[in-house]
Amino acid sequence: MNLSQYYYCPSPLLRNKTPHWVSYASLSASSDAGVKISRGANTVLSSEGIKERIRKLFNRVELSVSSYDTAWVAMVPSPHYSLAPCFPECVDWLLDNQLGDGSWGLPNHSHLLLKDTLSSTLACMLALKRWGVGEYQINKGLHFIELNFPSVIDKSQHSPIGFDIIFPGMLDYAKDLDLKLPLEPTVLNTLLRNRELELKRSYKRQPEEREAYLAYVSEGLGKFQDWEMVMKKYQRKNGSLFNSPATTAAALSHHLQDAGCHNYIRTLLDKFGNAVPTVYPLDIYLRLCMIDNLEKLGIDWHFREEIRCVLDETYSCWLQGDEQIFTDVPTCAIAFRLLRMNGYDVASDPLTQIAKEESYFSSFGGGHLKGISDALELYRASQLIISPDESALRKQNLQSSHFLKQTLADGSVCSDTLSRYVGQEVDDVLKIPFCASLERMANRRNIENYNVDGTSRILKTLYCSSNIGNKDFLKLAVEDFNICQSIHREEIEHIERWVIENRLDKLKFARQRAAYAFFSAAATMFSPELSHARMSWAKNAVLTTVVDDFFDVGGSIEELLNLIHLVEKWDINIESDCCSEHVRIIFSALCGVICEIEDRAFIYQGRSVTSHIAEIWLDLLKSMLRETEWSSDRYVPSMDEYMENAYVSFAIGPIVLPTLYLVGPELSDEAARSSEANKLFKLMSNCGRLLNDIQGFKRESEQGKLNAISLRMIHGGGSTTKEEAIEDVRRFVETQREEVLRLVLKEKGSVVPRACKGLFWKMTKVVHQFYLKDDGFTSQGLMSAFKDIIHEPIALHAFDD
Repeated sequence: MNLSQYYYCPSPLLRNKTPHWVSYASLSASSDAGVKISRGANTVLSSEGIKERIRKLFNRVELSVSSYDTAWVAMVPSPHYSLAPCFPECVDWLLDNQLGDGSWGLPNHSHLLLKDTLSSTLACMLALKRWGVGEYQINKGLHFIELNFPSVIDKSQHSPIGFDIIFPGMLDYAKDLDLKLPLEPTVLNTLLRNRELELKRSYKRQPEEREAYLAYVSEGLGKFQDWEMVMKKYQRKNGSLFNSPATTAAALSHHLQDAGCHNYIRTLLDKFGNAVPTVYPLDIYLRLCMIDNLEKLGIDWHFREEIRCVLDETYSCWLQGDEQIFTDVPTCAIAFRLLRMNGYDVASDPLTQIAKEESYFSSFGGGHLKGISDALELYRASQLIISPDESALRKQNLQSSHFLKQTLADGSVCSDTLSRYVGQEVDDVLKIPFCASLERMANRRNIENYNVDGTSRILKTLYCSSNIGNKDFLKLAVEDFNICQSIHREEIEHIERWVIENRLDKLKFARQRAAYAFFSAAATMFSPELSHARMSWAKNAVLTTVVDDFFDVGGSIEELLNLIHLVEKWDINIESDCCSEHVRIIFSALCGVICEIEDRAFIYQGRSVTSHIAEIWLDLLKSMLRETEWSSDRYVPSMDEYMENAYVSFAIGPIVLPTLYLVGPELSDEAARSSEANKLFKLMSNCGRLLNDIQGFKRESEQGKLNAISLRMIHGGGSTTKEEAIEDVRRFVETQREEVLRLVLKEKGSVVPRACKGLFWKMTKVVHQFYLKDDGFTSQGLMSAFKDIIHEPIALHAFDD
């Protein structure tokens, strides 16, 4: 009897060959369960409006202007008449932009940013005093400084880069201008001691690092700086020094005829309108940060074309050796990470060269927010190791990891609002390695810890940008998360009904793991358009658990052989050919799922895939039978023999491989069966099998079962300890994981579409997450994560204006 009379499999001639992509705008999401989720027209319009505003930001970089830097530009004298400003429009800007409390700087500044505000205020007062204008504004500034001056030595305050050198240097300049500052002698003496200590610390650094640091804070050194050396060594092609308007203006004050410095500043004033930012250009960094934020929040899938355009441009800049990338550590780190993860061929050498550990990490001691944020970027980039030859990148990973751990341990990241975001991210990346971070879990954490203001970016002064801190990002992320979650809830309810309808719950020997099965799908493939892929992944995951338990404890040898025979023959009479009710239940459910995938896959592929999926399942069943026979015969396989079978018996082939047909791209039979696909499958499965063996070693040893750890000890002739065996296996897992990532990211010569290859990396991350702490299925933490991803919406009202 043909199975089609039990399971509805429409004729290929009747199937719709056009993929059904779920429309986010109208949000009618179809799954195998016939799920349909709708939302109101007002919500749709709001969402589309937000997305349109975000799209515009891809072509527009928004960066706050800096009172501090504008003040230094205002202080530059005219090359034609030293008693007049070279840029009088900046003086006018300072007169017009004092805040109500007498300070200058970004409005609504944090009480823990008083050092920054005091630095900006003093610089503005110096500029006005220099040209003998703004007496009223100067007096208001004096009052602000008098009230807040003790903050300059408050260790709980966040310090701009170089503050302990620049601020005392400005006090010296104030004396030269006869600007009477109301300074407390004890505070002033402490401040001057701090300057001496900072200068002494700088001499403990490598010579090149010390020289570059002191050149960057040149405005604080004034006449004591070797300006000829600074100009010769550090002036960039755009005429600036370090892309810093303040440093460039200070240099121009000593080299009034330098056309490069002058043109750089004039370009900024033309662009920003009578004021300058604290760093420019910053376009590449800010646009990459924007992409990074969209990815972290899980909404990048709405902007695929825009993101690809930005990355194409960035890759071109990378190949051309653009100064924006290769003279700035965080820009180089984020460019390397995003380009590599999106399939661009970028070597790690330029990154490791610019971020030599011994020179970089000592630059920002004391938990400076800038140093911590940049070290975090380096750590995230250095996790993308794809070759044994990348030893420098591996060293950078260890160094940045140590730096961040030390930062958390010594309390360098404060608990205040400003640094809370950075501290939380540091804690997250250290607790959950990149290879174990599941997208939707990370999305929720990032949404809940998102810094809307985007103002935790500090150089010599604070700056913000709507490209990196934006309420629209957060609003869209919350809405998108909750909508996808509602779809996922409908899907898991269907999975649970499917289990009951197929009587899988009647198999008392089998673990009921529908929640885990669906969690791994929703946590990695969350967008509405991947509903078919999620259902295939989850149902096959349920069945692999059932079959694993059937071969392990539930079935007799007769039943196991019968199940294999049924899959081999396929065209059978389900009533008469099944030797037991258990076999009938399992085979019926398996056939139903394969038929369902066949129907869905035809929409994308235009051909039948049943034979391939049946082969995948048959390979699994035979590998499980072999392990059963080994156990029964007390046979001890060699390590090679064990691994050649174990990567198949780990049972993630039927989960991942059929799903390749349902993620969108056309996948030819040749590509699906290619050596590339087979290698990815083996590498991925090796990771899962060996991680399982490590975590399950104690339990399986007590049950008298062999695994990779016990076999390594046995074949080690008694000289290999458990600890040594585990360490050897961990190193092997690391090489396998790196090779998976290398093949997934490889573009040239690849026959498997990137979206399909991505599934192998997603499952690699799933097994690393599942076995991060314990034996996978016993983790309470994952059940908590399941609730967060599937059942608990994010409160929209928490982010209302």
